[in-house]
Amino acid sequence: QVQLVESGGGLVQPGGSLRLSCAASGFTLAHYSIGWSRQAPGKEREEILCISRSDGVTYYVDSAKGRFTASRDNAKNTVYLQMNSLKPEDTAVYYCAAAMRGCGLGYDYWGQGTQVTVSS
Repeated sequence: QVQLVESGGGLVQPGGSLRLSCAASGFTLAHYSIGWSRQAPGKEREEILCISRSDGVTYYVDSAKGRFTASRDNAKNTVYLQMNSLKPEDTAVYYCAAAMRGCGLGYDYWGQGTQVTVSS
């Protein structure tokens, strides 16, 4: 069964950090580009960044540059989103998605999301 599962979300104070995980089962993440997106209450889903099969990271949101980064652990079949200097406006449900064709070319699989709340 093909599945993506996000974890690592939670409540964090402004200025804090979180590392989200995106674990795959049923397929090999190393063969896919992985995108991270988020959806805040009342807003459309926003794509944040994408990490390619060769570990190049493309940012789609300026506010993520310098604060968020993505990495892979192929041995664990997992991709991570490291988020630093978090702000209240980063509060959202965060999703990962896998793209066989590459970043920006459509996603084949989606996770169910994990909630991130940034609040004091």
